[in-house]
Amino acid sequence: MTRGTRDRRGRGIRGPLAWPPVPAMATRSTAFDDLVVDIAARLEPALGTRYAGTEFAVEDVPPSDPAPWETQSVLLGRLFPAQGRLPARIVLYRRPIEARTQDAGERALLVEEILTEHVAALLGVAPEDLTND
Repeated sequence: MTRGTRDRRGRGIRGPLAWPPVPAMATRSTAFDDLVVDIAARLEPALGTRYAGTEFAVEDVPPSDPAPWETQSVLLGRLFPAQGRLPARIVLYRRPIEARTQDAGERALLVEEILTEHVAALLGVAPEDLTND
């Protein structure tokens, strides 16, 4: 054994306490991303072929410069319509959503509500029309 290695007692190289597949290694950000992906996948059939390229994204916090038509003090999500070659994009803001919910169940309901409202606005239909499918 050479000096300077971490294997002082022949037990092998030290590693993390929990490996990546273990839930202990999942961050809140990763769990939130997975939640958005699951709910977006349920809403994708409603988008049809015209909006099949719609992108769903998650950011930690909204930008400090809201659009003039946005009246909310803190945004929970934002819809960016398609422009030229850029597809439509729906962005959810993780930290404001987490601040308004107590647990994972409430968070899932709020994310579903926000995504449903933005997809309905993109399609020009009422949100109730998407939830009844």
